[in-house]
Amino acid sequence: MSVLILALVAGAVVGLALGGLGGGGSVLAVPALIYLLGFTPVAATTASLIIVTLTSISSLAAHARDGNVRWRSGLLFAAAGIGPAMLGGLAAGHIPATALTIAFSVIAALAARRMLRPSRRAQEGPVQGGPAEDGPVHDGPAQDRPVRPPRVAGSGAGLGAVTGVLGVGGGFLAVPALVGVLGLRMKTAVGTSLLVIVINSLAALATRTGTADGLDWAVIAPFTAAAILGAWDGKRLATKISGNRLQRVFAYVLLAVAACMLLDSLI
Repeated sequence: MSVLILALVAGAVVGLALGGLGGGGSVLAVPALIYLLGFTPVAATTASLIIVTLTSISSLAAHARDGNVRWRSGLLFAAAGIGPAMLGGLAAGHIPATALTIAFSVIAALAARRMLRPSRRAQEGPVQGGPAEDGPVHDGPAQDRPVRPPRVAGSGAGLGAVTGVLGVGGGFLAVPALVGVLGLRMKTAVGTSLLVIVINSLAALATRTGTADGLDWAVIAPFTAAAILGAWDGKRLATKISGNRLQRVFAYVLLAVAACMLLDSLI
């Protein structure tokens, strides 16, 4: 199979995940770039940031049109992650490839575990007195979910650091954080997470200029184009297939990827 076809297929899968789940796609982008397309771990994390940034911007526009982005909340959350994302981007070039791969496999496994675990919001049911799931959602937390600035800062900073070092957008961490910390509804959290991903990814890219020289743009360009198209399809797919079913399938794929990467780095 040619490199171009592999890039298109991998990009489509990444886009479907980003569009349908609001995150998780970049966790597949890095191993695809390493094992299918021959990138080094450092180059793969940098390329992943480029792909995720452009794809997330496209998806963000669609979610914004539907009114599913809380701009103020997202900007406040992302602000805490800008510094850690930039520091992580600087550190990434100095981390041994094996350590980077192991860290990435651990993050992928944690992402899969979180996806397989029912969210607390789903278990609790709708917030009493809050808006209906498909009704208008106010910018801010639900009535029984007070915002604690230290939690917001800690969650945002941790997400930024992960984005900077590993080149992942962190939507699989951002969505539950936006639900649990800011009290946003799931649909709104997915849209708002894309805003956070764009800001953190741009911050990390700003410090990775030294790792961009060896990037193969003939691979990155079709990968990104397929991811953008896949994200639009993923958004439509999410309206037709049970979100829990889609999430569980993706989680098992992530677990398999994490296990393969860990074994490869240790052997």
